[in-house]
Amino acid sequence: EVKKKSTESSMEVVKPSQELEYNWDGFEFAGKCRPGKQTPRRGVPTSIMLPDYAKDSIPKGKGPRLPWQVDVKTEEDIEGMRVAGRIAREVLDAAGRLVKPGISTDDVDKLAHDFTVSKGAYPSPLNYHGFPKSVCTSVNEVICHGIPDTTSLLEEGDMVNIDVTIYFNGYHGDCSEMFTVGEVDQAGKELLQVTYDSWVKAMDFCEPGRPYKDIGGIIEDYVSQFGFSTTRQFCGHGIGSIFHTTPNILHYRNKEPNGVMQPGHTFTIEPMINEGTDKVLFWPDKWTATTADGGRSAQFEHTLLMTEDGVVPLTAKVEGSSMEQFWEKSTTGFYAGRPK
Repeated sequence: EVKKKSTESSMEVVKPSQELEYNWDGFEFAGKCRPGKQTPRRGVPTSIMLPDYAKDSIPKGKGPRLPWQVDVKTEEDIEGMRVAGRIAREVLDAAGRLVKPGISTDDVDKLAHDFTVSKGAYPSPLNYHGFPKSVCTSVNEVICHGIPDTTSLLEEGDMVNIDVTIYFNGYHGDCSEMFTVGEVDQAGKELLQVTYDSWVKAMDFCEPGRPYKDIGGIIEDYVSQFGFSTTRQFCGHGIGSIFHTTPNILHYRNKEPNGVMQPGHTFTIEPMINEGTDKVLFWPDKWTATTADGGRSAQFEHTLLMTEDGVVPLTAKVEGSSMEQFWEKSTTGFYAGRPK
């Protein structure tokens, strides 16, 4: 169900955030990352269409009840998702260009938020199950759901994942990418390359009639050759008018009864690959997930459309996207937005 545009005054389309306090006493961090000071939630113009959770944090949309049931999108749905995917890509590119030593993750959030609303879109993470910010910024050992703040400054040699999802005219577009802060060490470069290559192999595998469960084996079998592990607590997902729906796509070998690929399916593949253990440490903020051993983690993500000929990335790079990253040179460039 598409929510009508708000007619309320001012910018208060999400509840103003209160100063959240968490009990960090005795908490043992796995690596060097620490929580910082958060700015208040940013406002969204009342002219922008809201997802159903924007005001109270509770998603209302209901997808298929059984894990192997996956909605087939109409042509109208697909066109709406193409537009949302394009906006998400433009936001991610803009955020990525900001990455350099000395900026805060809140700087990234502010730019992404402002860019999103300038396009008439809503930043999907904002108030989703209470998430306080408009993007996720995950640095080094943070696997996912890092909360942007003003005191976490990027340093030379860092690796950061920026995860952008936007909601436009009733549809979500979701993508994430890794960015390096200056020069990264050789071990970090290998992690980035292997993660990217496993992701591309998984997308290359996709075609109508193939089981979604087999995606995980493609990823795990590849990364394990290099001594890396794949996170088991998080997964790819169906997406459309609902942020997260069927199928759940695991990034490790599994027997999940999550159906087979068909034209018209839209979903994400987003492997989170770790230098060491696959075990996860959750911070008391209820969102930030890091590796349990402090090793670094990397992730890439596209919103994908299944067609008769395989998947098409709806969030692929476009003309004007960020410069080519070193890890992209190993592929045909299709997933970076260039022709096969």
